[in-house]
Amino acid sequence: MTEKSPADNFPAGYEPDKVWIWDKGNGGQFANINRPIAGPTHDKVLPVGKHPLQLYSLGTPNGVKVTILLEELLAAGHSGAEYDAWLIKIGDGDQFGSGFVDVNPNSKIPALSDHAPKDGGEPVRVFESASILVYLAEKFGAFLPTELRARTEAMNWLFWQMGSAPFLGGGFGHFYAYAPMKIKYAIDRYAMEVKRQLDVLDRHLADNQYMAGSEYTIADMAIWPWYGNLALGQAYGDAGNYLDVGTYKNVQRWTAEIFARPAVKRGRMVNRMSGDPSEQLHERHDASDFDTKTADKIGKD
Repeated sequence: MTEKSPADNFPAGYEPDKVWIWDKGNGGQFANINRPIAGPTHDKVLPVGKHPLQLYSLGTPNGVKVTILLEELLAAGHSGAEYDAWLIKIGDGDQFGSGFVDVNPNSKIPALSDHAPKDGGEPVRVFESASILVYLAEKFGAFLPTELRARTEAMNWLFWQMGSAPFLGGGFGHFYAYAPMKIKYAIDRYAMEVKRQLDVLDRHLADNQYMAGSEYTIADMAIWPWYGNLALGQAYGDAGNYLDVGTYKNVQRWTAEIFARPAVKRGRMVNRMSGDPSEQLHERHDASDFDTKTADKIGKD
């Protein structure tokens, strides 16, 4: 490996310490919620509503995956999928409350508690968005094929998303939109990877209506909030233009088809805290809340 002069580093002269030391002021926009240790910072009991399914989340792409599935389940007639969606304000550190950590020791949204599990026992905690999607799909027997090849293809793409999206969000999105300074090397590195991922999707969707073939599944629900949102030009400021997302014609077709689904439109409103107030439903406890409790109707922004 070619030795580099510290003068060529960014910032100039920077060299890593022998042992990393946490700088609490480093981390840009999210410095106040990032830390190198786990566990709760304060005691806080989570609320529990009237439905068996209790979701604790925020309207980020990972949170939207789950609310889309829940709304799709309800639209498909699965009344047992009624749910309470409680807002977890990660900017305020809600994810470090003791109750939330009990449901998700990783302190990340979304987290789900099922108070009516199929075995009839104590509430089941489910964390990691892919785990929640699979759990709900299996609980209700919907949006996950049972035939071997179709199921495997859906799972392939579900886990592709879990492995790929950190390069989009934590990589490209962070350095392009949120880092305290623009670092060309970092932006170029992650932009290249995100465009490669978009090409993977575009090539696949040239021959498939949905990610697992002709059937709409949890794989689509997992991928759309990340890559569909990017294709719509609604992620990381002008990132859609920067990445030339309009050239991925098959991704655009797939994005538009899913975006037209009423359950997707509802799902992306739940726990949302930004954008058009009429599309923000901070908490969802009943289907009627979409008509009566959006931020514009209750005077919140």
